[in-house]
Amino acid sequence: METSNPEKRRLLQTSERHRQEIESEVKSISKSAEKALTNALFIGGALALTYLVVSQVAGSKARKKKKKQDDQEDQESEHHDSSPSFLSHVGEIIVTQATMTLLELAKDRLSDYLQKRQSTDDNS
Repeated sequence: METSNPEKRRLLQTSERHRQEIESEVKSISKSAEKALTNALFIGGALALTYLVVSQVAGSKARKKKKKQDDQEDQESEHHDSSPSFLSHVGEIIVTQATMTLLELAKDRLSDYLQKRQSTDDNS
């Protein structure tokens, strides 16, 4: 947009510079929001997985107490449930390891986020 009016040209250049600054700020905000959302999803997933593991472990302890109260049912269920109890134990181990891995990842992401935020605050 070539114009002969210098005032109009200056205003157009200023307008273009402001538009570019706004676009860069929007991109920066989008990246920050995306990182925060990703971190929140990792932490939420880790907490949900931890809750499931704890509820399964607590549920298995309650079932063990109930089985001890009734010896006759205990003997019958040992015969039928020996394989499932082994498989459930292996499943609990796998779930526990997955939970620990997710918690470690969430811890690393949260630590990185906090360090970046602290450095940003220090620069301000």
